[in-house]
Amino acid sequence: MDSVLAGSVEKNGYLDIEVDPQLDLFAEIDKLRKEKKAIILAHYYQEPDIQDIADYIGDSLGLAQKAADTDAEIIVFAGVHFMAETAKILNPTKKVLIPDLKAGCSLSDSCPPALFAKFKEKHPNHIVVSYINCSAGIKALSDIICTSSNARAIVESLPLDQKIIFAPDKNLGAYINKVTGRNMVLWNGACMVHEIFSQQKIAKLKERHPDAKLIAHPECEESVLAMADFIGSTTALLKYTQSDDSNTFIVATEAGILHKMIAGAPDKTFIAAPPDNSCACNECPHMKRNTLEKIYTCLKYELPELIMDEELRIAARKPIDRMMEMSRVAGII
Repeated sequence: MDSVLAGSVEKNGYLDIEVDPQLDLFAEIDKLRKEKKAIILAHYYQEPDIQDIADYIGDSLGLAQKAADTDAEIIVFAGVHFMAETAKILNPTKKVLIPDLKAGCSLSDSCPPALFAKFKEKHPNHIVVSYINCSAGIKALSDIICTSSNARAIVESLPLDQKIIFAPDKNLGAYINKVTGRNMVLWNGACMVHEIFSQQKIAKLKERHPDAKLIAHPECEESVLAMADFIGSTTALLKYTQSDDSNTFIVATEAGILHKMIAGAPDKTFIAAPPDNSCACNECPHMKRNTLEKIYTCLKYELPELIMDEELRIAARKPIDRMMEMSRVAGII
């Protein structure tokens, strides 16, 4: 049976097993979680049902911290591949499961390690600061990892004369260059969701809602960030909507965060920033590969499991540990 299941994973990226539609998935997942001493970690961009069943919901920084601190024997990571990799990097002795191995990331995919290694060679005497939204291969080529929550503080803590390569997100890197006055060399990568927001459509939306505040993730293009009333990480955006006096917000990041925003401030209005086309491209298709059914089968059969080469894991952990230490010293975690 195990070989059949593994074959299904290799073919589809997930366990393609029919689930009884009458099954109470919330109850079954909860039972399996307790039996297997498992924890379910979910990103804010997951569908509402997954957020509701998760033990912890967070952004990249919060999820990395939770993965590092958990005493669970099994980690089910409802996110994308690089996030599950990070959990494995920090927990080599634990079983890390991901509901769908093909839940990738356009930003991570935009920075292949082999090409980045050659890019790095062209810039000697530079240290590499990489956004956590990258593969284990890129982490292993980096000196320091950062998140959108701590990128500015990490960069500002480095000497002014230190030459820096920032990867893989050019938009986040450009934003950090702007607010710090640095001149980091940027890898030309981007997130497909954050690049698709339409400046023109947002402007028209603001005309219809003059009292609304535009809040944006720094992965957005500069033209959108220039219009924003507040720029911050996913968690910072969420906290801002709860503390700010405004009643209406236009949200320029993946639309999955609206579920948590509405729960935290049910009396306020949240509008997903429109993309520059007619499809729902303000939703990440990779994040949305995960479903409640896949979490159930993943936990029941303990597949797909994320396996990582130990040499790669050790190399990838060093810049993460450096981020954690720098953040603790600076008081930014």
